[in-house]
Amino acid sequence: MTDTEGSTARKYRDATEASRIYFLPNLMTAGNLFCGFLAVIWCIRANYATIGPDSNDVLATEHYTEAVWFILFAVIFDMLDGRLARLGGRESLFGKEFDSIADIISFGIAPTLMVFFLILSPTDQYPFFRRVGWLIGFIYLLCGAVRLARFNVITNPLLISDDDKIESHFRGLPLPAAAGMIASLVLVLNRLDLRAWAIFLPILLLLIAFLMVSNIHYPSFKRLDWQTRTRIRPFIYVLAGIALIFLFRSFAIAFSFLGYIFYGIVCHLMRRRKGAAANGGNWPRPETDAV
Repeated sequence: MTDTEGSTARKYRDATEASRIYFLPNLMTAGNLFCGFLAVIWCIRANYATIGPDSNDVLATEHYTEAVWFILFAVIFDMLDGRLARLGGRESLFGKEFDSIADIISFGIAPTLMVFFLILSPTDQYPFFRRVGWLIGFIYLLCGAVRLARFNVITNPLLISDDDKIESHFRGLPLPAAAGMIASLVLVLNRLDLRAWAIFLPILLLLIAFLMVSNIHYPSFKRLDWQTRTRIRPFIYVLAGIALIFLFRSFAIAFSFLGYIFYGIVCHLMRRRKGAAANGGNWPRPETDAV
């Protein structure tokens, strides 16, 4: 076999391996996409429920609440697909790209539509957001797409070694966490009948968009597997936290995402402060090696 033939065979083999479709991980990704698709439909149904002489705010609230749960279920599917792939050693470039496409629907378009319809409802109460609401939504969607593209590039197998494939942190707020924060907050507003407070959602959308493209580190939990060990006290704390989330679902989920967001910000500021103290008061430049 000539060098040209060997190179062609190697490229064909690499392309075949990269495009393999592993059933269980990609089934979870399909579940993520399906939940995102349903969330988009339910947001549209909620918007239609507020239009016309037969408008029904109660029905709209129910549809938004159901859309929130679809987004949260999509978050669960998104967590499972990567974990199943790593557990079985069946990661592929196809799975990563498929996951990104599903994410931009479930965690990009769906929460953007939810906020867009909540603020731009046909009540003429917020004329300012009617003029700029589409731009605010697009900024969030754009930052989410850039976040996913950056992640896929930095984690490409051609750019990292086998020892660096599993990182302990993300660079920038992950898109599922961003969508989960928005969706769970809408759930709280609907549960407490505080829909008037939805006026602050566009501001939250912009803040989260900034966090997604920032250099702030957030825990990835990728190294947490079946062989991870812990002590009795942390184990009890985790079980108690799960029980509280189950009992106070509407509020506990929102506080969990909020705590995750602020955890990254606080740790980032503490690292910068320690770095400044070590450099004689000069703040260090942001790190660029995380994903």
